[in-house]
Amino acid sequence: MAEILPFKAVRPAKAKAGLVVSRSYQDYSKAEIAAQLKNNPYSFLHIINPEYSLQEENVGESRFKMIRDRYLQYKEEGTFITDEEPFYYVYKIETPQNSCCGIIAAASARDYEKNIIKRHEDTIVHREILFKEYLKTAGFNAEPVLLTFPENRRIDNLISETINTTAEYNFTTGDGETHHLWKISNPEVAESLRSEFANIGSLYIADGHHRCASSALFAKESQINNPNHTGKEPYNYFLSYIISESSLKIKGFSRLVSDLNSHSKEEFLVLLKKNFSIENSEKKDLVPTEKHQFSMYLDGRFYSLQLKKTGYSLDDSRSNLDAVILDEHILKPILGIHDLRNDKRIAYFPERDNNVEIKRQVDSRKFAVGFAMLPPDIAEIKQIAEENLTMPPKSTYIEPKLRSGLTIYEF
Repeated sequence: MAEILPFKAVRPAKAKAGLVVSRSYQDYSKAEIAAQLKNNPYSFLHIINPEYSLQEENVGESRFKMIRDRYLQYKEEGTFITDEEPFYYVYKIETPQNSCCGIIAAASARDYEKNIIKRHEDTIVHREILFKEYLKTAGFNAEPVLLTFPENRRIDNLISETINTTAEYNFTTGDGETHHLWKISNPEVAESLRSEFANIGSLYIADGHHRCASSALFAKESQINNPNHTGKEPYNYFLSYIISESSLKIKGFSRLVSDLNSHSKEEFLVLLKKNFSIENSEKKDLVPTEKHQFSMYLDGRFYSLQLKKTGYSLDDSRSNLDAVILDEHILKPILGIHDLRNDKRIAYFPERDNNVEIKRQVDSRKFAVGFAMLPPDIAEIKQIAEENLTMPPKSTYIEPKLRSGLTIYEF
């Protein structure tokens, strides 16, 4: 049973909503951030970059305190307002390519600990601790975890009932995305939504594994420090955007390696032939079309690699993943990449433009070889989570990518 609760959101004043919300900090180039900070005084980037106006750099707790101070300033100036009652929120994102609609709510850190909210990726401990300290000092979370659930007609109907009413927000951002937000103000609809989620056996993390883990750490620490802990305090929950599986867009990451581990091109191709059938391609862009097939760009040419049926045992759902096959048959044994997270010889690029980026990076001679594969589908992701397994780093690039500062959850 998943516990999904309404909450009192802090959110932008209606007239400023389109100016306040921002993409995740990592999605901007330095030049884009500088332009936003210079030209848009309302951008949420000013909160998470409080040192900009001071022309100084701070780290750790000092910076987190500055973030909180700037956030409180936004509230005092009326840039943010706070809802007087707890609500569920329906949020719809429309892009030129896709559209999705789901529920913004507070999910339970206890459900994450009990594996009702299931993960499919490993987290890095020092990043968990860092964000836990951020939550403790800043006192709010502005970037939702993306959770998903199986198709549910009742929840779809409740959402449809809400979006036929007047929205709180309708605005379009500079990148062509249109955003709509509704409050679920009908108590019967809200209770039906809570009850329907309670009947769902599991939720799955689509994006935001570190935010989930950090929220769970924060909840544990807060419980220890609160002698009157009841389990209903805000710190027991975290900000989430919950959408159905069909609304997810799952893409992959290409892998690029800076050298061939002292092998010549000819030696490298011979080593690959042990486990792969190799075909040259004259195409300027070669995209895999089936599982266990990889496209490789090497020395100005694309190759198609097809895993041979002999010599590899697909023992469980993890070993069947193409990212694992690439790791076990090429990256580790041939190219000497044993630490996928930290080895500086490997880089990852989300596959937004097919293999254009692979070709560009290898042609620039920054990298020697690049690989692309089909991403896992939602059934594979769920199976990994159900078996308590984890995928290799950068196995999925999942959309929608959410905005910061639209609805803020305070502790």
